[in-house]
Amino acid sequence: MHVYAGGQGEVTVVLASGWGTANPYVDFYPLYEKLAPHVKFAVYDRFGYGYSDTTDKKRDIDTIAGEIHEALQASGQKPPYVLAAHSLGSLETLRFAQKYPDEVKGIVMLDAGSPEFYYNDTFDSAGGFLNKLLIKTGVIRLLFHSQAVIDNSRASRNGLKFVPDELKQIDLTGALLKLQNANMDDELRQARSNAKIVLDDKKPFDLPLTVLTSDYSGVADEDWARYEKEFTSWSSQAKQVVIKDSEHYIHQYRPDLVADEILAVVKR
Repeated sequence: MHVYAGGQGEVTVVLASGWGTANPYVDFYPLYEKLAPHVKFAVYDRFGYGYSDTTDKKRDIDTIAGEIHEALQASGQKPPYVLAAHSLGSLETLRFAQKYPDEVKGIVMLDAGSPEFYYNDTFDSAGGFLNKLLIKTGVIRLLFHSQAVIDNSRASRNGLKFVPDELKQIDLTGALLKLQNANMDDELRQARSNAKIVLDDKKPFDLPLTVLTSDYSGVADEDWARYEKEFTSWSSQAKQVVIKDSEHYIHQYRPDLVADEILAVVKR
């Protein structure tokens, strides 16, 4: 497993990427210079992502949380941790806090789904036969010779507006190398069962929890909005903040606000 770390301070912010985000290092780039003067930060690549290998181990949530803990220790990171998770990264983040409570001082969710959402919702765990065919035959790689296709693939991430061109190329290369590999597939396949494991161990945390929710440019889904509001039940010190004029990758739209909310949890 690969860990990228930087910054300075007594607290380490651990950044967990969402499902299918091929290069977490690039994805969280807009936050680094805003966090680095105040805290240490660490971005880990789960197996199947970024610079990490793939693994034969099933992607059950206890295995993932244990791998994260081991990777942080082996790379020299030290608690206390503030955990910041995007999207499906919420499950491993909550499980980490359940398994290693003495190491966690706060949690920030970046438009991340609650365990209740992932348990009750349904996912296309196989990714679709046509999509698999396009990947295995190389058609996807051929399509990505088109700048229009590349731009379209980045649209949900604000066009990677705050990411330099050389890192955009790294992101593209990573996406093509990691295209829906077995580890990514198994993560999605196990999302519901992983959510149940976390839910079965639910006890409200006695630590700060900030739930940052995108307003989806004013057209948010009602079910998602309800689950996001209810996500605050996971802590006795919780709050929700709706980030205006953003989409799912809120840290690519408003890195300033996201960093401020992370640092606010650090200071509490």
